[in-house]
Amino acid sequence: MKQNLTQKILSAHLISGELGAGGEIGIKIDQTLTQDATGTMAYLQFEAVGIPRVKTELSVSYIDHNTLQTGFENADDHAFLQSCASRFGVYFSRPGNGICHQVHLERFGKPGKTLLGSDSHTPTGGGIGMLAMGAGGLDVAVAMGGGEFYLPDPKVVKINLTGKLAPWVSAKDVILEVLRRLSVKGGVGKIFEYAGPGVSMLSVPERATITNMGAELGATTSVFPSDEQTRIFLKAQGRENDWIPLEADADAVYDEEIFIDLSALEPLAAQPHMPDNVAAVSTLTNIRVNQVAIGSCTNSSYRDLMTAAAILKGKVVDPSVSLVIAPGSRQVLTMLANNGALTDLLDSGARILESACGPCIGMGQSPSSGAVSLRTFNRNFEGRSGTADAGVYLVSPEVAAASALTGYFTNPRTLGPAAEIPMPENFRVDDSLIIPPGSPDTAIVRGPNIKPLPIAPKLTPDLELPVVIKLKDNITTDDIMPAGAKILPLRSNIPALSEYVYSKIDAEFSARARQLGQSIIVAGQNYGQGSSREHAALVPMYLGVRVVLAKSFARIHKANLINFGILPLTFVNESDYDLIKDYSKLIFTNLTEALSNSEEFDILLSGKNASIRVSHNLTERQIGIILAGGLLNYTKEAGK
Repeated sequence: MKQNLTQKILSAHLISGELGAGGEIGIKIDQTLTQDATGTMAYLQFEAVGIPRVKTELSVSYIDHNTLQTGFENADDHAFLQSCASRFGVYFSRPGNGICHQVHLERFGKPGKTLLGSDSHTPTGGGIGMLAMGAGGLDVAVAMGGGEFYLPDPKVVKINLTGKLAPWVSAKDVILEVLRRLSVKGGVGKIFEYAGPGVSMLSVPERATITNMGAELGATTSVFPSDEQTRIFLKAQGRENDWIPLEADADAVYDEEIFIDLSALEPLAAQPHMPDNVAAVSTLTNIRVNQVAIGSCTNSSYRDLMTAAAILKGKVVDPSVSLVIAPGSRQVLTMLANNGALTDLLDSGARILESACGPCIGMGQSPSSGAVSLRTFNRNFEGRSGTADAGVYLVSPEVAAASALTGYFTNPRTLGPAAEIPMPENFRVDDSLIIPPGSPDTAIVRGPNIKPLPIAPKLTPDLELPVVIKLKDNITTDDIMPAGAKILPLRSNIPALSEYVYSKIDAEFSARARQLGQSIIVAGQNYGQGSSREHAALVPMYLGVRVVLAKSFARIHKANLINFGILPLTFVNESDYDLIKDYSKLIFTNLTEALSNSEEFDILLSGKNASIRVSHNLTERQIGIILAGGLLNYTKEAGK
């Protein structure tokens, strides 16, 4: 049978389920990655599973999120993670070595392998031909222990690329065009597979930019074939032996097909406050720019920063603009220093940050009040920058650098001929900041901010749950569990972190949830889009949330809710959403029986003499997890 690229990788890793049957499948995971904002919880969970060493081919713990150390908490977390890596057989990428996705692409990514990461932008690895997916830390912990990773059998969408990018148009514009067409929920339940003659015109870093922001579509992942461009990249990294050719069979079948002529694209920008609010840069005139930030796991490669340096060389940024640049890895930073491009950036007035996530997660460089900030990042959710009223636009390095020079939103096509940025024949390879696994006898270091892992109670069959909060469409995990320099250091301290859940939307949520004891959240479409942070499920569970009833869910967040014993339900009739008011009570009876007997059942709206039809769409395995009070309980009880 003819197979597409996705089917080839999935079938080679399939453990349970059936491809194409529309149910749940379980696959083997070859590699995992964690980062320090989600990694502390992931390793606490791995420790709780009780397996002495990881069973993957490779697992890497990266320090790239919490590198702003204004107190002891982040440094303590890093010591904890380094000791866990040594004890459990994991590689450890030290602070300053770079962003997890950029470094993994450079040093560890292998075509045809599966990668699971506790970060939603793990699909960056699809640029090198991996099937790379984001997940909650608990799913990653189970995968490190050799367990299957479960996912709904995905639809596969072929994005057929033709032509070649015109000067001043970049890979960022490709994925912004896809977002413009499909929206932030257009990829739910789908894997995007790039193909066609235009693929050969894109380097691996350009491909990685595209697959990285597939996360903003809500996609399971995105993937490119492994071809000559892949071999060239791996050879330049000193890893040509990791290359294998991998592509779809001729005449392979897809669920959908999208056509994009690369030569017809123009510079694009995502306007505030959603990545799919896309417009042509040529239409964004007379907009004053206050800040430009170049970096993130989307656009911090050698190619991206050399592009910015070429535009800025010999010039100085507009006096009204603060320009900050964060190289994606120490490899990139060192190469810029060696070839003089770093001097060009410094001479232009740029402020150089360390190789880390930084401003992308609100960890420093918040814009001024009411400012316009152009960023080469992947998300522009309201308030994510750390400034509630800032207007954040997502752009390419070309648009960012051009606008930094003029002080206004600028189409780079007005700058004249674009410089050619050749890829280096050899990248500078220095893995001295990647520490190999150590002794299984290593003592785990625990600072005072690292608190025990909360465990969910078992779900009881009869519940009367007050509505603790009612929410609109497209609630993000940033809305649920904000990040930033103040809150991120508390990720390993759930009692302290719980004070901030929903704090941007409702400052009284935490206190109200505590007072209610047990409660239900009601929400609109695409609930939980964005980051993979499992804290957006774990902390509500800690505060007594037992059910979330929404019009629809984002994939990773729904999985995280299940993992922590929170029942995700959807409205059968979306109009019933309007029947529920703040502080309504919803009554569940014989819940265990209802879940087991049918996908649909009725719940009562107290005081209204009305019932609401809901659906759970859960597998037998997921029902077992919910009834057990979460995946950890289920795993221990089942001896899995």
